[in-house]
Amino acid sequence: MSIDRKAVIAAYKERKTVAGIYVVRCAATGGAWVGQAPNLETIQNRIWFSLRQGSHTCRSLQAAWNTHGEAGLTLGECERLKDEASDYVRNALLKERMLHWLSELKAEPI
Repeated sequence: MSIDRKAVIAAYKERKTVAGIYVVRCAATGGAWVGQAPNLETIQNRIWFSLRQGSHTCRSLQAAWNTHGEAGLTLGECERLKDEASDYVRNALLKERMLHWLSELKAEPI
C-alpha cells in the first residue's frame, strides 16, 4: 500500500461526522418523513439505496418512491447537532429533536 493511500485512509477515519435530523419530502403528495442520522452527509445515499432495492422499512415512504420515483422525493436537513463528547448524550438529543420535528412537520418517522 502506498503512503498516499495510507494517508487518505487515515484522513477518512479521522473525519468529523455531523449528526442531525433530516426530512424526506414527496412533492406530489406533500408527504413528509423525518429521521435521525449519526452522519447527515451519508444518509441520502443509504436511504436511496434501500428505496431502489425496494427494501426500505418505512412502507409509506417506499410506496411514495414506487409511485413517484427518485425525482419525486427530496431530502433536506432539519437540524445539525453540535459535536457531543458522549454518544449517550448525542443519541438522547437525536431522539428529543426528532420528536420535535415529527410534531413540527406533521411527518411520519423513518
